[in-house]
Amino acid sequence: MLTVTSANVNGLRAAAKKGFVEWLAGTAADVLCLQEVRAEESQLPEAVRTPDGWFAAHAPAAAKGRAGVSLYTRREPDAVRVGFGSSEFDGSGRYLEADLPGVTIASLYLPSGEVGTERQDEKVRFMDAFLPYLKELRERAASEGREVLVCGDWNIAHQEADLKNWKANRKSSGFLPEERAWLSRVLAEGDGGYVDVVRALHPDQAGPYSWWSYRGRAFDNDAGWRIDYHVATPGLAARAVKAWIERAASHGERWSDHAPVTAVYELSSGNR
Repeated sequence: MLTVTSANVNGLRAAAKKGFVEWLAGTAADVLCLQEVRAEESQLPEAVRTPDGWFAAHAPAAAKGRAGVSLYTRREPDAVRVGFGSSEFDGSGRYLEADLPGVTIASLYLPSGEVGTERQDEKVRFMDAFLPYLKELRERAASEGREVLVCGDWNIAHQEADLKNWKANRKSSGFLPEERAWLSRVLAEGDGGYVDVVRALHPDQAGPYSWWSYRGRAFDNDAGWRIDYHVATPGLAARAVKAWIERAASHGERWSDHAPVTAVYELSSGNR
């Protein structure tokens, strides 16, 4: 079994003070993909920079205090790569991938966007550059007999079932028709060719949500969004046996505004 967890930590230094270190010590994950780390490696406490029992790779953003992704693996990766060949985005702390036996696993933090601003334009440019890379990655992996898993904060709720208040958010970044259409392309056979693992295992469920605003009582009312995904090649997705959201028991026990998304994949003994 290969257990993979993805979590937007909303600032790893802050999360470390609010319970992330204890959560990390207790997780059964074999691979951990983190997003929105928001720190240089040298700024991280040792307990999260180089935790016992893990190999850690960090890709901070050139802009201090922004973005940043990390990968933690129980076994040393065969290779680690930062970025996806984009002159604009490879230094932005938004993409990091590692090769493990039989599978390439990536941590993604797609720009959040804001309608009518440069932030939304940046998001569109990222999506335009990233989809061709996803196709290339899938094809390259297939030629090597490998699977691919891209975990992270995709900052798009794909379907109405993926956010509680979808009617009120039809003109909001994260649920715009063009964003949803782009994600449909990522998941379309004959185009991106990937599979949304959690949705495949929970086809008729509202959510399960992975992000709740800190404003109001969004968490208590479960008025959330599902924007954190495991996106896998079909062969790997078919081996997913369970997936769930590690939702905190109470608002006060949260160490991020996101919750970890965990899935278990049944791999052959040679791919562990």
